Amino acid sequence: MKVTVDLGRRAYDVLLGEGVRHRLADVIQERAPRAREAVLITSRTLRALPWYDIDTGIEQHVIEVPDGEGAKSWSTLEHVCEELAERGLSRHDVVVGVGGGAITDLAGFAAAIYLRGVAAIHVPTSLVGQVDAAIGGKTALNARAGKNLIGAFHQPVGVLCDTEVLSTLGERDRLGGLGEVAKCWLLEDRRAGALAKTSLEELVVMAVQLKAGIVMMDETEAGQRALLNYGHTLGHALEILALTRGNDELRHGEAVAIGLGFAVRLAHAMGRVGSLEVANHDDVLRSLGLSWHVPAYLSSDALVRAMGHDKKAHHDLTFVLPGASGFEVVHHVPEALVREVLEKFRGEI
Repeated sequence: MKVTVDLGRRAYDVLLGEGVRHRLADVIQERAPRAREAVLITSRTLRALPWYDIDTGIEQHVIEVPDGEGAKSWSTLEHVCEELAERGLSRHDVVVGVGGGAITDLAGFAAAIYLRGVAAIHVPTSLVGQVDAAIGGKTALNARAGKNLIGAFHQPVGVLCDTEVLSTLGERDRLGGLGEVAKCWLLEDRRAGALAKTSLEELVVMAVQLKAGIVMMDETEAGQRALLNYGHTLGHALEILALTRGNDELRHGEAVAIGLGFAVRLAHAMGRVGSLEVANHDDVLRSLGLSWHVPAYLSSDALVRAMGHDKKAHHDLTFVLPGASGFEVVHHVPEALVREVLEKFRGEI
């Protein structure tokens, strides 16, 4: 299947299906026809998996980076850019991110700043990468103060979502990706009951189509695209604080699931939605096997401070919240209310 992200001259296709990674050489030939070399940015762990048979059809090199959020650091970016320069990659050549959302974020950012921009293609190998991170041109590193605070918009020239590789994911990797799926399902105002009849492949297509449609309306997050951050204000705060305990302490999708459970309760406390919508959110998360409980080791004070560093914020507490007229970005949410709802949310069993 093909989903086109129509951005005029920067338009590109997202290919979905079993084995589409084998279309990489064709995509390079079509979208970067003058490329003589390709640099694959991936991890040693991924290269050891049985499906790793990536072929660009041209001379190719590999730069190995850490797995997970450890890839999204200044030191790793410096290593990648120095390697690109050492290999003499030209403006006609291509960078290929092969990995989960953290690796495609890193690869896209490196492609955006090396020689002021070279072509990037993403082969997302995780569920969260396929339904979210690799599509839309957002690239980023983490700062100590918050998630994804350093980055640029740099659209890829192609994305290949190979559903075959999802069969090799561990249970935690799968659940982590389902956090982003839950977000998309809720943004489309779908009910929990329909999930039982929806396959994983159909969920991937649903999420990709939703994101592509929103990106085409708002490429640089000036308005509508910010809605894709639903659940992310608390989610990113949880992630950045959990990183102090280790790169794998809390996965992105796990944090987003918690953020979704909190956001709908905040919306309920503000009179924006009724209790039935809170129940639907919980049912969606439960149906996908997701937990929405805040880890006990993270204090409410620290979480509220971290939420203030969210990208959407303008020196205030800002959330994407549901309401009677749909989802919208809500600024200047009172800190006392956020703290009150968070404490009550933490007390739920």
